Amino acid sequence: MSWLDDLEKKLPEVEEQVVNDAKSPSGKPHVGALRGVLIHDAVYKFLKDKGIKVKNIYGSDDYDPMDELPGGETAEKYEKYLGAPLSNVPAPEGSQYKDLAMHYIQDYFKIFDEIGAEAEFYYMRDYYKNGFFNEAIDTLLNRAAEVREIYKKVSNSDRPDDWYPAQVVCEKCGKLGTTQIIDWDSKEATYICRKDMVTWASGCGHKGKISPFDGNGKLPYKVEWASKWKYFNITIEGAGTDHNTRGGSRDVANAISRKIFNYPPPVNIPYGFFLLGGAKMSSSKGIGATARDMTNFLPPEIIRYLMLTTQPKRAINFEPSQNYITKLFNDYDKLHKKYIANEEMQDYEKQIYSLSNINTQEKFEVVEFPLLVTLLQLPHIDVVEKIQKRFGRELSESEQKNLQKRLNAAKYWIENLANEEDLIQLQEKLPDETQELTQTQRVFLQKYSQCIKETDWSEDSLQTAVFNAARLTPINPKLAFAALYRVLLNKAQGPKAGSFVAYIDKDFLEKRFNELDVDIVKFWQETAISENDYESWHNSNKEKIVDEKLKELSENGTSVVEHIVSLNDGKTHLKRVLK
Repeated sequence: MSWLDDLEKKLPEVEEQVVNDAKSPSGKPHVGALRGVLIHDAVYKFLKDKGIKVKNIYGSDDYDPMDELPGGETAEKYEKYLGAPLSNVPAPEGSQYKDLAMHYIQDYFKIFDEIGAEAEFYYMRDYYKNGFFNEAIDTLLNRAAEVREIYKKVSNSDRPDDWYPAQVVCEKCGKLGTTQIIDWDSKEATYICRKDMVTWASGCGHKGKISPFDGNGKLPYKVEWASKWKYFNITIEGAGTDHNTRGGSRDVANAISRKIFNYPPPVNIPYGFFLLGGAKMSSSKGIGATARDMTNFLPPEIIRYLMLTTQPKRAINFEPSQNYITKLFNDYDKLHKKYIANEEMQDYEKQIYSLSNINTQEKFEVVEFPLLVTLLQLPHIDVVEKIQKRFGRELSESEQKNLQKRLNAAKYWIENLANEEDLIQLQEKLPDETQELTQTQRVFLQKYSQCIKETDWSEDSLQTAVFNAARLTPINPKLAFAALYRVLLNKAQGPKAGSFVAYIDKDFLEKRFNELDVDIVKFWQETAISENDYESWHNSNKEKIVDEKLKELSENGTSVVEHIVSLNDGKTHLKRVLK
């Protein structure tokens, strides 16, 4: 992962590297927030493995004013709290926590442990109330003119001469986001709680004077960001694409850090959005999948792989479709199989696999996700028993745990994310739609029934038998698979054939594959080629032919010659010529 190696080269020479990230707990964190969490965790683990002294801290920006209503049925009751510090807003009814900020952030912090992210948590309310940021507030208020100049120079944003880089909590209504400091005498701030200061909250109109220290005041976001860097000694902190635009919040914070605090900004890791079907998600509005939804769905190692296998600057466009999820699991499984087989892995592969698997490096077999999705939808199947039989031995403890995680993921996908066309149901009776199958498809089913009687009853062998039967019919493999899916699932397509045929009762399959009537003459007419076409095919393959048999057949006045030709690749073909 070259970006980690590049980052190491940019680190300042300090006794301890401090990695930082934070979240405003305004709602259920969306899954995109986990990208920052895992990027910073990867940095922490990478540096720690290098023997570099490092710590990873993560903050709850719980003293931010509530600027949007949280998603959910109870949103209306929170309108009166718009503008108040999140830590001062009551939690929803039934919550085990007292305030809204704790209600949202605590479950989020539990997710860290579940996905193997290590961090020391901090809460901004505590640092404001215990006076930790008093010095920063005092410095910034005294140098307000310089801060205004930075805003103008960096982001071309005009701040009036009476604007100060801090706000206070209104003594009358308790709101923070609606107050404006209009004067500062080095001890107390004169302020107005304005009714029209912001569009998302209305102040009470109170005018007062109060000390901005010890929790009475708070710094606005960009200024607070720079203050955190200085006073927490932060050396590494990434940020999303939206913060890293030219003249954006990162540029403003960088300039404040340098000019006001004489502190070098942390090494930046700009990272792209996490998109759901092309759309950016927001936690406060309840749009898109939440972080908890994702951890309820995907196993930790798959989440980590998803977030870390893409270079940080690139957006991740996640889709809960069957193809996308199957590819995600399969891509991870390729690395896992290399690891357990002691196959040579590229440095990048070693690093991404190591960072994805933080709890164990034990070597164990995994079960393919699409197979589990299929098995869970087949009737009367004990999936664990079938998988154990497939392995031919007792599953290790790690294999049992991994299987259970993947079964949970498969169940979640089936119940919450699958489209109707993705789901399968074994048809107890022959579907009426099978009458539309061609005579060739009907004969293929009979051929396949014969082939599997002589085939090792394994997924790969049963899959190979589809192609063998198709060549002996002959029929285009695509049409052969379509026939299988139609008679078994009443669908035009479905899961890998061998992977679900292997787990269906043999007697059921034999009956179903031979249930349709066949008009032999029509079948011959559908599949026959001319003598010239056969000669052309024969000549192009004569160097490969190892055996050839002829069979003459007649039915109702129609005769054919069947050429059964075996090639040196082990495959046998049937070519039919009308006489």
